[in-house]
Amino acid sequence: MIKGVKICGVSNLGTLKYIINHPYPPQFIGFITNYKKSKRFVEFNALEKLTGLKNNKISYVSVLVDPDDEILEKIKDLNLDYYQLYDVDPERTKLIKKKYNKKIISSIMIQNKADVENYKLYKNISDIILFDGKGYEESIGFDHKLLDNIPNHITKMIAGNIKIDNIPIIKNKDYIIDLSGSLENEDGEKDLEKIDYFLNKIKQYEA
Repeated sequence: MIKGVKICGVSNLGTLKYIINHPYPPQFIGFITNYKKSKRFVEFNALEKLTGLKNNKISYVSVLVDPDDEILEKIKDLNLDYYQLYDVDPERTKLIKKKYNKKIISSIMIQNKADVENYKLYKNISDIILFDGKGYEESIGFDHKLLDNIPNHITKMIAGNIKIDNIPIIKNKDYIIDLSGSLENEDGEKDLEKIDYFLNKIKQYEA
């Protein structure tokens, strides 16, 4: 059964309030913290306001691409539970986790079977391993069957062009599902009707 849900790329208070007050809220909400190429990027002042509005049943995730010390110091006191790290090697991941006392989601970009094996570099460091398609601001999918041989004790999150109506295909997997683009309208803004439909639908598949 699906282990949980993350809605990523939340960037305004209205959307956040809707999600955290939903009857079936997600376990995780993600904020794009330092990747300015993303249309979902949140400036620091806005991030302060967003993380100031907290439902303690939901973990807040700072999504960081190769973060430098400046941004890590800037956000260290915000109400964030996890750092989701892209392009961060295992040694620096260890340092970040220890220094800032945050739970870590290590993001592995997947295109082929060989890419999947990189999870072994992080399995003893990270709390969650995110398997994502090879894209940042773009949502690129990959074959989820490539994950079939990963041990069950690894907490797995999957992202990359996941569509709401494809969830039944992976309903029997022990994944945390990470959605962003499929919950947006044509203007690239989060669509509350899609979010409502998704959260109600996913409830029946969660463990």
